[in-house]
Amino acid sequence: MAQDTTARKRRLSAKDLLTDGRVALMLPLGFSSGLPFLLVFSTLSAWLREAGISRTEIGLLSWVALAYSLKFVWAPIVDRYDVPVLARLLGRRRGWMALSQIVTAAGLVGIALGDPQTHLSLTIASALLVAFASATQDVVIDGWRIDAASTERQGMMAASLQLGYRLALICAGAGALYIAEFVNWHSAYLAMAALMGVGLAATVLAPRLDEAAPRERLPFAAAVVEPLTELFRRKGPILIPILALIACFRLPDFVAGVMANSLYIDLGFSKADIANVSKLYGVWIGIAGAFAGGLAATRLGLWWTLLIGAVIAAASNLMFSWLAVAGARLDLLVLAISVDNFAGGFAGSALVAYMSGLTAPGYAATQYALLSSLYALPGKLIGGGSGAVVDAYGYPLLFSATAAIGIPLVILCLVVRRDTTRTAAEKDAEPDGKPALATQPRA
Repeated sequence: MAQDTTARKRRLSAKDLLTDGRVALMLPLGFSSGLPFLLVFSTLSAWLREAGISRTEIGLLSWVALAYSLKFVWAPIVDRYDVPVLARLLGRRRGWMALSQIVTAAGLVGIALGDPQTHLSLTIASALLVAFASATQDVVIDGWRIDAASTERQGMMAASLQLGYRLALICAGAGALYIAEFVNWHSAYLAMAALMGVGLAATVLAPRLDEAAPRERLPFAAAVVEPLTELFRRKGPILIPILALIACFRLPDFVAGVMANSLYIDLGFSKADIANVSKLYGVWIGIAGAFAGGLAATRLGLWWTLLIGAVIAAASNLMFSWLAVAGARLDLLVLAISVDNFAGGFAGSALVAYMSGLTAPGYAATQYALLSSLYALPGKLIGGGSGAVVDAYGYPLLFSATAAIGIPLVILCLVVRRDTTRTAAEKDAEPDGKPALATQPRA
């Protein structure tokens, strides 16, 4: 009977996904989430270099990325405390969302009004403000997304968010450069600040899922520790393989991604070929993979989607080994990027849905921020040594080794299967397929 109920909910959710307003709202929210990222990294670096800023100073500015890696530190504030005035008008989640979007736009205006040649300190301060507010926005959007829909719908919610995010990267990358080329940098950043209005409008239109109800006032340290202890208490020993799976799930993508562009250059592909196939065509294939992963989570269930994503994301790296051996064949470049981007998008949706299902009401923003930081960290650390592996053993061995990571990933998927199935069943048992929304943490 329970299986029939689960299957019926999956059929209904698959049928209703395209008309689900929550899925549609993730598109502009994803756009708002993705827009600031390049504007404090590669796009800003181009402006700084054009202004004559040294490469050393530009490199040091990349440290603003720490805001995205350390966002879990202040995520408990988003879960625990209200934004004055805005929380009363919009609720806790939307109040934080609106504040972070307004502050992000203000930071972009600060960059636009500054001049790196004469007021570099203002540019740096504004970039730090944008990075901090943008990372906070990511935390609260994830919290709202998890509160808004059941685990079975999280795959499509994530796919819609990824579509908006990638469209924003195009605007903040190519779009800002075009405006800077034909008008000036100041106008480019003012235009990007105005585009933050897309996310603000979505915030206002989003359903109010929580009220600005008072919570027990805990010391900040306790507010950080409590979500962790709740997760350990709820999951028990199975949490160890769960965390290992999350930490290693995207490792093949991260490690291979560091050396992919170097491979293309070393093989002799032109920059135009790389841009057309990897940066334009590949983006849309990745989006298709993300939506395929979302649909799979709806139709096949979370565990099967997770297992398929682990296998194809790791195995897709064998395409780069083939390309490295075959040489500069454009047809193989297209095939390799097609397989890799589709698999990466599919696996990304699977992982987001899985991590979302691990969180508890009242702790969603903090726990998800911790889990998402965990999945990115090993790839950043290990990816730094990928160049040394290529120098010593060549590209084919590196990409074959990263593909082999899929074997322990499959084993970990099998280990956590029972917990994954149980978690999905608990979510399905909730009324109307939606998680219970709570202003107080679960006991």
